[in-house]
Amino acid sequence: MDLPPAPILAATLATALVAGLARGFSGFGAALIFIPLASATLGPRVAAPLLMLVDNITALPLVPGAWRGAERSEVASLTAGALLGAPAGAWLLLHLDPGALRWGMCLLAIAMLALLASGWRYHGRPALPLSLAVGASSGLFSGAAQMGGPPVVAYWLGGAIPAARVRANIVLFFAASGLISAATYLVSGLLTAEVVLLSALVAPTYGLGLWCGSRLFGLASEASFRRVCFLLIALAALIGLPLWG
Repeated sequence: MDLPPAPILAATLATALVAGLARGFSGFGAALIFIPLASATLGPRVAAPLLMLVDNITALPLVPGAWRGAERSEVASLTAGALLGAPAGAWLLLHLDPGALRWGMCLLAIAMLALLASGWRYHGRPALPLSLAVGASSGLFSGAAQMGGPPVVAYWLGGAIPAARVRANIVLFFAASGLISAATYLVSGLLTAEVVLLSALVAPTYGLGLWCGSRLFGLASEASFRRVCFLLIALAALIGLPLWG
């Protein structure tokens, strides 16, 4: 089991730091930044399970509070959908050509960025069939590229749900989705010893980015931070394209 060469490891750590900063700034965007860039250096089949481990480990302290504040029945509905979507996403990650996966991940990052930047939100009340569909789409995107956030954010943020409950719902859902992804990756052979070792190296840097981002939040307007995050996501998607080798 060999670590990546020093320049690639340094690039991965720098990417994790920027992704953590973005997550700390705005609460989203880490996967949309990390996956396109890390896929270019490590390959998609390492980048996705690596971020899954790192993000879930560093987010563990948030789960107890989310469990108390979430509407657990709503989270359960989306989680049931994710159980269907995640294995299909992992199958794509395992069987598609790595070059095609890189194209797909970068284009998916751009599509998810467009959804977030558009400001569109679902304004109806949560309904079981729609919750299952949103959960399945999130699970599919998470299994394939760990980019399952935007559909869930768009679904919950636009409704008449208190902001604190929305945040708790999102944190709890992503914790459950992370467990599903971990089990799926383990069964499919994507969660390797190499990924576990890399996660131990990358997690402190990612956690530092989260901490710094949360500390810096408030020094500028939320709108300014969101514009910075959107720009970073767009640059990551463009730089990660296979056009550049």
